[in-house]
Amino acid sequence: MDLSEPSLESPVEQKILWARDILDRRERDLLDDEQVSRPISLLRQAIRRSRQAMSEAGISDLCRTCEIEEGGSCCGAGIEKHFRPTLLLLNLLMGAPIPQTRHDPLSCFFLSDKGCGLLARHVLCVNFLCNKITSLVSPEKIAALREMEGIELHLVFVLLERIKTKLAGPWP
Repeated sequence: MDLSEPSLESPVEQKILWARDILDRRERDLLDDEQVSRPISLLRQAIRRSRQAMSEAGISDLCRTCEIEEGGSCCGAGIEKHFRPTLLLLNLLMGAPIPQTRHDPLSCFFLSDKGCGLLARHVLCVNFLCNKITSLVSPEKIAALREMEGIELHLVFVLLERIKTKLAGPWP
């Protein structure tokens, strides 16, 4: 298998295969790197705080209702095209269960019946709040959530840059 990262335009299945192959070959090397393992620990905490804030603000319930009862659109098919293979690799390093197949043909490849299956998400997925949410949730709660999401996205960026550096360097 070619070890170079598939392009953004590659099918999501090819990106997943690449991420799984790199995980098989380099998982220990990547996780033994303090510049990967420490930010992963911090990212887990940031994700927990962001998702807790979403839940406390009622956003999680609004999204779930929209998806189940109103046909949803935020996590529609095609969103996964924006995901780089290294982001999928990061998710695998964090233990996220990346599916082999799409759960719903009308939804994002990574959306399951329990919500998003990814831990580290694309900036589009983290930042998007529809008009319904912004009209129903207080600006103060949204501002607090945005602050936490900023930390989450910063850590994802730091990790992706470090992973790319490690993969570009000599292989053990």
